[in-house]
Amino acid sequence: MKPEPAISASEVHKSYGSIKAVNGISFEVLKGEVYSFLGPNGAGKTTTVEMLEGIRKPDSGAITVFDEEPWVSASKLRNRVGIMPQDFRFIERITPKEAIRYYCTLFGVPDKSGQLLDLVELTEVEDVYFQNLSGGQKQKVGICLALVNDPELVFLDEPTTGLDPKARRKIWELIRKLKKEGRTVILTTHYLEEAQMLADRVAIMDHGKIIIEGSPSDIIKKMGKGRKLVLQYSDSLYAYLKEELKLDCSRSGESINVSVHSNQDVLRVLEFADRNNIELTSFSLNEDTLEDIFVDLISEQEESQ
Repeated sequence: MKPEPAISASEVHKSYGSIKAVNGISFEVLKGEVYSFLGPNGAGKTTTVEMLEGIRKPDSGAITVFDEEPWVSASKLRNRVGIMPQDFRFIERITPKEAIRYYCTLFGVPDKSGQLLDLVELTEVEDVYFQNLSGGQKQKVGICLALVNDPELVFLDEPTTGLDPKARRKIWELIRKLKKEGRTVILTTHYLEEAQMLADRVAIMDHGKIIIEGSPSDIIKKMGKGRKLVLQYSDSLYAYLKEELKLDCSRSGESINVSVHSNQDVLRVLEFADRNNIELTSFSLNEDTLEDIFVDLISEQEESQ
């Protein structure tokens, strides 16, 4: 059975003067999934997320979060939604432990400071003033505050910005844990590999529109150029690929780039090399990533403007 939508948006528009920040987008986010907005700066991602959070009201169109209009029913949604905004800032002379305890008081829940600080590995700086924390540590405080009320829906806007690789992976583990617990996560990120690994579905935005939506694997399958084989150059091998196998290939320095359609194509290449004693000192099989698709789509959009 298909999960119910946590979020529904239909023909949503939002302008700032003559600038159409969001231009007629429609989408659904299902309960329990990780949904990611991707796009270049100015694509409309932040405005979209702020309307979902109830910070901004659309000029037209409909948005519901758990069947409520977020800018009308903020009090009803307060205990069901957690928000970590982009470029999170907080009271300068407050410690992470104090900040979490303060939020626990606001939401009327028991003190979760120890649990949350341990979750994001901030225990060592729990008594350091916010103003003296690193950028990554400040991000982690924001994530803690977004989880204080045990939300069903969590908005994470650039949650791993400023984090070192090890810390980023810890946040990835946390997002996977939130999904495993059945929570819905709205993830906005500039890291395309992050979205490819974590998101069930992504929406790529540009100039206020959603230009493609779907699972990362479906988007790659639909928009990608297929698998590419890169191997050591050989005159006879190059001729075999072009004339016998009729594969699309090109030479780049001492390498051959080949577009392959099936595993059988790869096996034929290996068999030919083996029969003819061709030493393949380099050999790799690659597929387009979500980042490759993103770059191509945005470039096409820019050319069409």
